[in-house]
Amino acid sequence: MFVVISTSLNPASRSRILAESAHERLQVQSGGKSRLIDLAATVLPFCDAGECYSDPKVAEVARAIDFAQGILIATPIYNYNVSSSAKLLVELTGKVWTDKVVGFLCAAGGNGSYMACMGLANSLMLDFRTLVLPKFVYATGDAFEGDCLGDTEVENRIHGLVEQLMAVSQATMPPDA
Repeated sequence: MFVVISTSLNPASRSRILAESAHERLQVQSGGKSRLIDLAATVLPFCDAGECYSDPKVAEVARAIDFAQGILIATPIYNYNVSSSAKLLVELTGKVWTDKVVGFLCAAGGNGSYMACMGLANSLMLDFRTLVLPKFVYATGDAFEGDCLGDTEVENRIHGLVEQLMAVSQATMPPDA
């Protein structure tokens, strides 16, 4: 099972468009073994280092991550960083990220923030030994036409990321899984 997580809370999110495209591709490539989690619809509580961890939505998302072979995080880039909801997701779910394979899909306003996902990637790698795919999709506004992806190069990069996620996830699975 693969999971794509759209972390934007914006109803007109471009990173959600990337997430949907990746999920559709994963559905085809994995024979329907992909799940899309949209944090705009699955509202998570703020991390208070207490009661938040017992929230049913946190448990549901954590369970999906825990059972996933590979995960794609789709995030908007704000102020040279991933969205606060992407960071919140990791804060709330913590150790279920251990030894997972993760890729990023980023939507940004301009070309200057292409390294914005590195803070979250470093945290995942250092705290949870997550294997972060070195290639990620980074798309600016000109890659979209309304509420659709309009750039075949970005679409091809999504396909490549999906293929890499599946290959690396399969190669790193324990033999008894």
